[in-house]
Amino acid sequence: MMDIHQILKQLPHRYPILLVDRVLEIEKGKRIKALKNVTINEPFFTGHFPHRPVMPGVLMLEAMAQAAALLAFDTLGTTPDDKTVYYFAGIDGARFKRPVEPGDQLVMEVSLDRMKAGIFKFTGVARVAEQVVCEAELMCTMRTIA
Repeated sequence: MMDIHQILKQLPHRYPILLVDRVLEIEKGKRIKALKNVTINEPFFTGHFPHRPVMPGVLMLEAMAQAAALLAFDTLGTTPDDKTVYYFAGIDGARFKRPVEPGDQLVMEVSLDRMKAGIFKFTGVARVAEQVVCEAELMCTMRTIA
């Protein structure tokens, strides 16, 4: 379990791009289950779409990547510093099964498939009320910046 205060210590993201509200479960080196509460107050809903608010698919992928980062940091036993950035390296097989709307709770389950030469490969599935809304294979890497 991780609350928002612990998440803020791990992830550099802030409003409006921080997309993980809580970690429900974490199994070091294996998997994470995290939650994003989707509200009408999200800034992207004003334009996506004014007549029918829908969470953009890329933001579902970003939310899963942020959960994956939390799993990676926990697995390595590290807290990233200001010189460390965690980047997307690739996305494969992204599928969107149904729209995510205000009031939904996006529950992301991400498992670590492998970790080699600083590249992490994950499988992510996001659900709303037990229904799959998004799935993808994610590749991420950590880089030190000047």
